Amino acid sequence: MAVSDLDKPIAERAGKTDHKILATWAADCAERALPFFEEKFPGDTRPRDALAALREWVRTGVFRMADVRGTSLAAHAAAREAEGDDAARSAARAAGQAMATAHVPAHAIAAAIYAATAFRDAAAQKDAEDATAREREWQFHHLLELTGHIQS
Repeated sequence: MAVSDLDKPIAERAGKTDHKILATWAADCAERALPFFEEKFPGDTRPRDALAALREWVRTGVFRMADVRGTSLAAHAAAREAEGDDAARSAARAAGQAMATAHVPAHAIAAAIYAATAFRDAAAQKDAEDATAREREWQFHHLLELTGHIQS
């Protein structure tokens, strides 16, 4: 299946998904890509902190816009500072977008796309399309699992 073939089914399923489940999915997608950032910038915890804050929101339901905005923007700042490493930059952006899902559910889609982009950027050029397709397939399957449409 081509990568673009999953865009519409993912968007449709995401549009019908509970906000907190969608946030969990976004965090799971971003977390899979996070090693691309952490291997290059092991002392920078901003992307991981954003995912931890998102998971805390999912767990407690406590929403403070300043915290959501601050942790999301911090992950995006880490992405900007990851010059010269596209996979690391995309992984940090995935975390920032995932955190933003607490505010606007549609950010989950961007988190997943950035995560898949990190896998593409980390792959050898000849394997980039396959790496992206495998990640998008995992994302779609995982979203279906989380929404109870398939059993793991």
